[in-house]
Amino acid sequence: MNDSIRKTMENLNKNRMESFFVETKEEALKTALSLISDGDTVSVGGSVTLNEVGILEALKCGKYNYLDRYAASSPQEMHDIFRQSFSADAYFTSSNAVTEEGELFNCDGNANRVAAMMYGPKKVIVIVGKNKIVKDLDEALIRLKTVAAPLNAKRLNKETYCAKIGHCVTMDNGKERDMTCGCRSKDRICRNYTVMGEHLPDRVKVIIVNEDLGY
Repeated sequence: MNDSIRKTMENLNKNRMESFFVETKEEALKTALSLISDGDTVSVGGSVTLNEVGILEALKCGKYNYLDRYAASSPQEMHDIFRQSFSADAYFTSSNAVTEEGELFNCDGNANRVAAMMYGPKKVIVIVGKNKIVKDLDEALIRLKTVAAPLNAKRLNKETYCAKIGHCVTMDNGKERDMTCGCRSKDRICRNYTVMGEHLPDRVKVIIVNEDLGY
């Protein structure tokens, strides 16, 4: 564990978010599943990290009441799952960035993920690779605009500037610290920004993996 991870974990704990450190994604999966019980209602936010760790497949084992957004057969069914997720026993997700000050920085297109992270599910389990740890919120925003958003927009086949060029349009006009200016695409995935601490002790669990995972 390096000094940056150690500092991040200390400050996550101070911000009422319990932190865990594991070396591999296999350990991350084992730790995450140890935090839920058979019969729990569980749901997930959209995440490349969760897929890489194996959470999405593990939740299909039959032990849990899995609100599977990826099994939705229509937009309405997916919307219903998003709403039902607010009553889940556990919500699994990742984070666009985690600052050394112990803050979770995220940006969503329609906000179902960030909304569930902040309020609703009894427990939120966040899994992040070491590549998502940044010094502060300025670095978190730059990471979003140059890594997370462009790669996710490209993965989702969005018609955005960042998907084509590899970074947010604001990076070209000197407004890299602005969040709402620049992109006007109907496919824009950067619409709702959150910086999260936590008011309920033990609700949020953050598992930091000593590997690069996700975007």
